[in-house]
Amino acid sequence: MTLIIDGYNLLHASGVFGAERGPRGFEQSRVALLDLLCELLDDHAADTIVVFDAARAPDGLPGRLVHRGIRVWFAREYPDADTLIEELVEDDTAPSHLVVVSSDRRLQAAARRRRAKAVSCEEWLPAAPPADRRRRTHRAADEKPAAPTPADVEYWKKYFDM
Repeated sequence: MTLIIDGYNLLHASGVFGAERGPRGFEQSRVALLDLLCELLDDHAADTIVVFDAARAPDGLPGRLVHRGIRVWFAREYPDADTLIEELVEDDTAPSHLVVVSSDRRLQAAARRRRAKAVSCEEWLPAAPPADRRRRTHRAADEKPAAPTPADVEYWKKYFDM
């Protein structure tokens, strides 16, 4: 199964943000989200593509990179991340094995048209206690994300039928 994630959409739903604001803050927030996804997805990280809008991509980064196994694509040659995600869904040869994570109705409709699974960010994220989410939101830039709880691990195992 391939997981395609609308990066900034999930970032905002997750509450994982860097301590700084502006371009450096976006970079810290992206890295924090990717680190969290690596911990949650574990061995499934290599089956994941996270797509970010290019407008907030840091200068000097390539259009594509790999972060601890997760493929990260910046929609540099597209009007937005949604357009790139739609293309990925359209071009996939086995769309029934795709899961598109976005709260954007346009992307959910594109996934369903191809018989891929569409899941909103809020539905996809394990329910974290508000205090835990606040702690992740205000963590220092050099501090690691909180480790997933046993309930988080069970949620993901169930989600991926493991």
